[in-house]
Formats: sequence, structure tokens, C-alpha cells
Amino acid sequence: MPLPQERTYTIEDIYNLPEGERAELIDGRIYDMAPPTRRHQLILGALYRKIADYIDHKRGTYEVDIAPFAVFLNKNDKTYVEPDLSIYL
Repeated sequence: MPLPQERTYTIEDIYNLPEGERAELIDGRIYDMAPPTRRHQLILGALYRKIADYIDHKRGTYEVDIAPFAVFLNKNDKTYVEPDLSIYL
């Protein structure tokens, strides 16, 4: 007897989640995201400030974004993540 096939999700499924529900999509699998704690946000804010200040001090061309910020890692529609911090050109 064949094993039941697991459903493969796409970015469209992420966009169709109920209002306020956050999740990441990795290789077609949805991973629910817990709301961040206050401590998490304080640490994230401090990291953002330090990294952004360092880039500014060095007159760098990089930019720092803080979550929620969608990052598409593959050209397909099966991976969508929201890292806490993103640093890019």
C-alpha cells in the first residue's frame, strides 16, 4: 500500500493564511511562527542598531531590514522566510 503523499505548499498558501497568522515556507512545508517575546524584540533591536551603526560608520552601501521582511531564497514558489534581520546591498 503506498504511503499518503504530503501536501506541497506554495507562497500563495502563505498569502492566504488568516489575518495575523505568520509562517515560513521552506521547500514546500509550512512552519508556524510563534509571536516574538519582548526579550527577543529587545535583543533584535539592539543587534539592528549595532549593525546599522557599524555600516554607517564605515560608509557602507549595505542596508539592514528588520522583520517582518519577506526573503525569497529560491526562484520557485516553495520557499518564503522572514528572518529577524536581513543585510543586503
